[in-house]
Amino acid sequence: MLDSWRRSPARFREDANAEEDLALGGYRNRLVVELATNAADAATRAGVAGRLLLRCTGRALLAANIGAGLDAAGVEALSTLRASAKRDGDTVGRFGVGFAAVLAVTDTPAVLSTTTTGAGGGTGVQWSRSRTAELVRDSTSLQDELARRSGRVPVLRLPFPAAGEVPTGYDTVVSLPLRDEAAATAVRALLAELDPTLLLALPALAEIVVEQDSARRRLAARPVGAAGGPRAEVVVTDDDRTSRWLLRRAGGSLPAGLVPQLLADRPTEERGRRSWSLTWAVPLDAAGEPAPLPAGVPAVVRAPTPTEEPLDLPAVLIADLPLEPDRRRVPTGPLRDHVLAQAARAYGDLLRDLPPTRRVLPLLPSGLAAGELDAVLRREIAAVLAGVPFLPAAADPGVRLRPPDAVALDLGAPAVQVLAAVLPGLLPAGWSGPALTGLGVRSVSLAELVELLGGLDREPAWWRSLYRALDGSVGPGPAADALYGLPVPLADGRLVVGPRGLLLPTAQLPTGAVAGLGLRLVHPDAVDPLLSRLGAVDASARVLLDQPAVRAAIAASYEEEDPQPVAAAVLALVRAADLLPGERPELAELALPGADGEWYPAGELLLPGGRLAGVVAADAPFGFAAPALVAEWGATVLTAVGVLASFAVLLAVDVPLEPLHDLDREAEWLAAVTARLPTGDLPPVVTELVAVRDLELVAPEKWPAALALLAEPPLRAAVTEPALVRLGDDRRVAVPSYTRWWLATSPVLDGRRPADLRLVGGEPLLAGLYDDAPAGDETWLRALGVVTGLDDVEPAELLERLADPTRPVPRGAVPALHARLAATGVPAAPARVRAVRAGRLVVVPAAEAVVVDAPDLLPLLGDRAVAPAPLGAADAVADLLDLPLAGELADYPLRSTGRRRAVPAVVRTLLPGAPAWYVAHPTLLVDDADGRSVAVPWRVVAGVPHATPAGLGRALAWTAGRWGLRDAVDAVLRDPAALATVLAEADLEDW
Repeated sequence: MLDSWRRSPARFREDANAEEDLALGGYRNRLVVELATNAADAATRAGVAGRLLLRCTGRALLAANIGAGLDAAGVEALSTLRASAKRDGDTVGRFGVGFAAVLAVTDTPAVLSTTTTGAGGGTGVQWSRSRTAELVRDSTSLQDELARRSGRVPVLRLPFPAAGEVPTGYDTVVSLPLRDEAAATAVRALLAELDPTLLLALPALAEIVVEQDSARRRLAARPVGAAGGPRAEVVVTDDDRTSRWLLRRAGGSLPAGLVPQLLADRPTEERGRRSWSLTWAVPLDAAGEPAPLPAGVPAVVRAPTPTEEPLDLPAVLIADLPLEPDRRRVPTGPLRDHVLAQAARAYGDLLRDLPPTRRVLPLLPSGLAAGELDAVLRREIAAVLAGVPFLPAAADPGVRLRPPDAVALDLGAPAVQVLAAVLPGLLPAGWSGPALTGLGVRSVSLAELVELLGGLDREPAWWRSLYRALDGSVGPGPAADALYGLPVPLADGRLVVGPRGLLLPTAQLPTGAVAGLGLRLVHPDAVDPLLSRLGAVDASARVLLDQPAVRAAIAASYEEEDPQPVAAAVLALVRAADLLPGERPELAELALPGADGEWYPAGELLLPGGRLAGVVAADAPFGFAAPALVAEWGATVLTAVGVLASFAVLLAVDVPLEPLHDLDREAEWLAAVTARLPTGDLPPVVTELVAVRDLELVAPEKWPAALALLAEPPLRAAVTEPALVRLGDDRRVAVPSYTRWWLATSPVLDGRRPADLRLVGGEPLLAGLYDDAPAGDETWLRALGVVTGLDDVEPAELLERLADPTRPVPRGAVPALHARLAATGVPAAPARVRAVRAGRLVVVPAAEAVVVDAPDLLPLLGDRAVAPAPLGAADAVADLLDLPLAGELADYPLRSTGRRRAVPAVVRTLLPGAPAWYVAHPTLLVDDADGRSVAVPWRVVAGVPHATPAGLGRALAWTAGRWGLRDAVDAVLRDPAALATVLAEADLEDW
């Protein structure tokens, strides 16, 4: 080689440049890997399990291995850059290229081999930068080139003989005196970072021992089970750390027809290769399932030793990929693509080797690629996996599916287990996500699933198991809204879409009996709490009775050709609901068989032997319930649907004041109620209407028995409890109930209306105006409307009775009654009034009567009748009766003259408010209301009393405002000595 350089300085320059490129091109980081590669190849050639010792002490690195030693061909290869002696398919390294990595840390590498393993002494070669430089400096032709390169010369071109020690137990040693402390530091770092998976890339190596000063680290690999074959398991130990790996190996020959094309761009030493090999390795956990890459394992492609090509899969790929000269990158080209395609096929085999657990999912390609090679490999793997049956079937874990044949559901295990029987290709729970979708797995959303379920024919119990499973698998969120479209089996055999509004049978519900009502009743075997949360309603008997379908069936039952099925179903519901009579008035329309063989609405049937049957009139429009009907269902159920054992009771809430309930004289009652209420913006409503029906059908002679029936609970409350009316401002006003009003205004007491009768011993002012009621329970008589006081009578009716001349009324009661009526008010003034004429109480036309507002006007009214009224209420009574006041009829002027006189002091003592003087008249003449002059005893004009001796006491008492003391004043005027007695009596007067 030295002669060659001397003859051609250009060759010297070329070799120096090439070696420098290799030494400085990042090979320092690959030093340990290249030494291990050489050790693996030596073991392979010798057919032994390789062992490698890496010992770093001070400023020296020693790499000892067992196997084939260095021979002449090896020396030649090491000294001939880019030309490897290892051309068989079992070796890994490329001598002449990888060995150049030693130049990054040393200037004097040496390789020594023993002739007998374990002998200790060895011979070999050494390369030396200094010795080569000395030889080159002696050559005149190379001086210019040496100067140009600052004295740097190729090292590995000139081997020198060497001898030395080989560590006991090893065959070959590579000795590397380290150039400087920086090189030593770098080597120590490389040894500390040694990747345990290097043993997977170099299967010929069974052990690597790393010694640094006093520290020792041992890496080892051993197969699990039988070695060989495409599938293998290997346990790698790193001192006390152990990892287990599943390997899938593949290899073969390059296609003969494509060899020139595949290798056209490869270096000379690679063009002779005709085979390829690769290994995939996946770490396993203790259960034998895939695990993440151990810490410190670089995620790069091995070719077969680590490159700088990233691999974003939790697996190790070791493949015969072409490399660029620095062995960092895989160049693009047909050979790369061919090997990656084979790697993808082997990857599919690897996934089939793994247990079918969710730990496989991270091994699927998804997301963004980490680099160009990673992207190519991902595409190849995705294409291969689409045809590989590696996915487990939920219905049978022993069956494997290809991704295009698989269906993924993002649901929990219970739901998937139920659906596995009806969705071919369904994957187990948790087998979903973008990675599977990218391989062609069909991802079914919850909405799509619900739509698919619509065509299934399954037993109701299967649907319940599905609902229970979905309830635990689907969390809250927009996706869960799809459950509102779930199919639901009904008791009548139909399958409907959506639980909302469906009816869920309860334990007490007679499901079979109501099957013919057309209800959307869920089949009992399909009932699950999920249906309730999705809008289904617990179908108690009461709820079912409220269903439009049931109401419609009841309303139409009388028109049915055979009402029996509807009758039986409704009666069963009523029995289960434990209804009270009258609680559901609409049930009275249910067609039931009568004793005469005809069908009747329930509300038109009497219960045989019932108390109502004994009080209604003979021509009442009722039939009798068939005996067989009574025997089967009993009086409780039949009366609840409206069959009448007693009076039917209507129950309703928030009833507007309108006749809506077909009650006898309902409009009249509402009018009477309205008359009691103040006007308002919003219409009033009866908060709760409780009304006894059919009172008008009682035979007149049977009212004593009917009243006895009404006096007992629960009917009694309908009579005694008032109705409450809610006004627009939310106030409540109590009014007579419908039943009380009807009884009070109907001839039910000895043929007379209770409202026309007065309780004996009641309000004396009403004596004569109302007849006395018969003797009996006073509380019940009051409840029936018998009058007990003025509050019990309507003002208009009382005024009408006052105007009835046939009614004997005590004269003293009339003023009080007029005053009471004036305080209450009536809608319209009467045409006739009770009044006093010529000293007699008579009834006269209202036009002939007047109300006196001052007592001195009484003798001035001519023949006019006076409607009695207390003076303090004269104005109000006049307004009530629409009568004139006496003071409004005329001015009543005086026609006589008198003399002014002082009021006696004794009178002023009795009447402190009396005037100091009055006008005395021997005869007092005043014009009356008709303009005639008449003599009167007294008259007050403009506050001045005018009086004859006979009228002085009344004049002074009226003027002083003490009209009640008028007789006492007269007594004092006649006998002043009587003052003390009169004052004592006056102390007893009401002020």
